[in-house]
This record gives sequence, C-alpha cells and structure tokens, in this order.
Amino acid sequence: MFPWARLARAAPSHLRENCEKSTGFNRFSSHTLTAGNRPATGNRKTANPPWSKNMHDALQKEIASYEKRTPKSAAAHKRALERIPLGVASNYRHYEPYPLFVKDGKGSRIHDLDGNEYIDHNLCFGALMAGHCHPAVVKAVEQKLHEGTTFGMPHEQEWELAEEICKRYPVEMVRFGSSGTEVTMHACRIARAATGRDKILKFEGAYHGLHDTALVSVKPKAEDCGDPDAPNSVPGGAGIPKNSLENVVVASFNNLKSVENRFKQHPGQIAAIILEPILMNVGLCMPQPGFLQGLRDICSKNGALLIFDEVKTGAKLAWGGASEFFGVKPDMICLAKSIGGGLPLGAFGASRAVMDLISQHKVFHGGTYNTNRVAMAAGLATFRQVLTRENYAHVGELSKKLTEGYRAIVKKSGLQAYVVSAGVNGALMLYPKEIQNYRDWTKIDVDLWRHYWFAMVNRGVLPQPYWWDEQWTISVQHTEADIDKHLAVFEEVAPALAKAQQERGLAFVGAAGH
Repeated sequence: MFPWARLARAAPSHLRENCEKSTGFNRFSSHTLTAGNRPATGNRKTANPPWSKNMHDALQKEIASYEKRTPKSAAAHKRALERIPLGVASNYRHYEPYPLFVKDGKGSRIHDLDGNEYIDHNLCFGALMAGHCHPAVVKAVEQKLHEGTTFGMPHEQEWELAEEICKRYPVEMVRFGSSGTEVTMHACRIARAATGRDKILKFEGAYHGLHDTALVSVKPKAEDCGDPDAPNSVPGGAGIPKNSLENVVVASFNNLKSVENRFKQHPGQIAAIILEPILMNVGLCMPQPGFLQGLRDICSKNGALLIFDEVKTGAKLAWGGASEFFGVKPDMICLAKSIGGGLPLGAFGASRAVMDLISQHKVFHGGTYNTNRVAMAAGLATFRQVLTRENYAHVGELSKKLTEGYRAIVKKSGLQAYVVSAGVNGALMLYPKEIQNYRDWTKIDVDLWRHYWFAMVNRGVLPQPYWWDEQWTISVQHTEADIDKHLAVFEEVAPALAKAQQERGLAFVGAAGH
C-alpha cells in the first residue's frame, strides 16, 4: 500500500518559475498555478499553451479530452474572467486549462454545463457529507424560508443546535459563525484572552482559514522552511503584517520535539496549539501514535490551550469527531463544512470557563448572519437526520470498500502509491511510503497526479477536489453502485498511471509547495 511520488520538474515551465518565486503552490497566493499566467489573449486553442509545456503524452491526451467534453465550461470561464479575478469566487476553484462549471447536483451526482454526469467525491471540498439536496435538509430549509430567513435576533434554534453539539463533542458552551475561517479566528482570539498570551503555535503546511494568524507557513517553499525542529514562520502570500508573523510560531506535524522546542524558546508566551487532528492540507496525513496525546500533555504542562480545528474532521471522522476517534480531549473545538448540510455554518466551543469570557464582555464575538434561520435549520436537520450512527455505519462500509478496492488496484497495476482513509475521507497518495508531515508531502509528481484526476473526471468520476493536497469525501447518499463505478474507472486508469510513473522516473522529483 505504499507509493512513490515526485513533483513536476515536469510541471509546466512557467508554473515552475512561479512556484520557485512563491510561498508555495499556495492557492491563495499571487503566484499560484493560475490563470494569471495565461497569455493575454486567453486563447486555449494554441498548439502549445504555456501551461502544457513538458507534460507527458498521456496527460496531454486527457486534458484534450477534457476540453472536448466541456466547451461550455471553457466559455463560461472566459466570460467570468472579465469581472471576477481568476474567473472564480475562491482561488481554490481555479485550475488549468479551466475549471469545471456545475449546472446542478442531487444525491451523489452532479452535472456540468455540457450535461456530463459525475459521481461526486469533491462534495464542495468536503462540506457535503449529506450529499446534494438531502431530503431532510431541503425540507427543513424550505419550511424556514417561509417563516423568515434572518432577523438579527435570538431564536430557539440556537439553543437546540448548541445542545446537539455539546452532546457530541467535549465542550460545554458554543457560539456560531458562517465559515471555518471565522470560527478558527475567534478560537485563537479567545485562547489569547484566556491565557493572557499572544503567540499561537500551528503546524507547517496546515490550513486553518484565511485570517492573518492562519495564513502562516501554509505552503512555504523549501529555502524558506528552515530547521524541521524549528520551522520559520513564512507568510502565506502578500498582506500578512510582520507582527502577525511574530505571534505565530511553527512546528512540524508528528514531531513532538519541535513542539517542545517552541515552548522552551517562548516560555509563558504561547496561548494555544491549533491543529487539524489529521493533517488534511497535504492529502491525508495521520497523526502517529502518541502525537496527539503528547500535544495534550505539553499544553497541560505549559498552561496553553489545545484547539482541534475539526472543520473537516468534526462531522466526517466519527459521530463524536476526532476526540472520540483518537481518545484525546482538546480545550476547544472548531466546526464547519459538513455540519451545515450544504449551507454556511460554523461553530466553536469550549468549557464554560473559557466561553464565559464572552459572557463577561472580555472577548467580543458577533456577526450579522450568525444563526440565520436557514443555516440553523439545515444544521439541525444534519445533526439529527444525516449525521446519525446508522449513517456513519453506512459510509464506513463504503469507505472500507473504496479504500480496499484502491489498494488492490494499486498493487495489481504496479503503481508506486499508497491509499489512506479515515472516516469518509481518503486519498491516493503518490509516494513509496506513508508521509509524516508537510515536507514529505512536497515530493510529489504533480503531473502524474493531474493525469489521475483528469482521467477519472473524463470517465465520469470526480475523485476529489482538484489539487493534490485534497482528499475524497463519501456522502451518506453514495451507494455501493457508486463505489463500484469509481473503482471500475480507477482500474481502467491505473495501468496508464503506472506506465507514466515508470517512464518519468526520478527525473521528476521536486516539491509540490514550490
């Protein structure tokens, strides 16, 4: 189950140049692999568009097939470029030659503008464990739409959803927001207030949203990373103030020594450690045995708070999230994505003692659209009728089937790769052995991964979001038939991937963050 991987020196030359200059392939950076590098004419019909240079033949053929199948997406993107930077509403949604534009979705499937159908394992970057248009969510939302969408005043759904969250997760009080960025931002602020300290410790390669504390060392390039036991704090793009960098210290995931070093270097100054319990900004990187408990012990010893960013894992890992799955209790939990059933909903919670800082007016928290009736209705329906123990058993069986199927195909094809999954998330990892941290992840053949993604999409399976730092999601509306088709398509694609991998060999070693 263990792969090999190398990054693209095969990556198009202009992309390599941009990557070498950037803070990483950093999808929110000004130097991303994006449309900003396209010729001024925007003409994709040239024989050799710059982003295609040096790609292997099989990838070129898959991209040509993609362009042939999706002309309406190409036209829609060209039109959007006139008014919307990159032609998309979020940098993460852009990729070359152009992103797929969606027409509709229902259950486990979506259709693009050209009418092509896909089994969807993107699911809005993992925000749709409910699947598209889950009947319970749609019914709850429709009812509230006729009763008023938002009032900026309290209502009973707030207490009801807070109660659902406190029943599942080890928190006593909750406040709500509309996104993961919001709730991790507020969690960091309240941690600073609770401890009287300014510094937050995060892990290299981790993503916690788009606020200044979070946009540090998200995808740093190799020459900026520094000592693995004491990584540098690298801004995740322009516009991050220097004093923000000074208050974010960075450690290496799965490296307790690096964490201990930081507390020794900054005694009495670190307010909290924030992390995804499973590092999911590098595909999928599992915490090694003892790592999470080690963090718990370090925080307790040093008077710091342990924040679990469960924006991805909270709903999709287990009924009670990572604390249940790993048996480690954090001080604060951040939730978003799949808890909303497809609507914008976030939450952060902690002990009564910590959350009382808000009650005492020592920490300010607010938001015009917080607890709007529609999002809260969707959240209640999701917790009560989607994220049930029965549905966790169902998706667990599907995850096992997909993971074991991938592993069998990888072994049969000779592809140097491994497959990892946890809860409803998983990924094909193009490496010879399991990665432990961000720096391990950077050694990937990007064009080989692109070959995988476009080949799967061209055959009707959206295997995960575009970008090689993402992972698949399985919804409660996926079926065994969906998994069977997914595996059949991968079995068709895998031999060509193995062949390309063997032919490309070690010449394409690089770093995905560069």
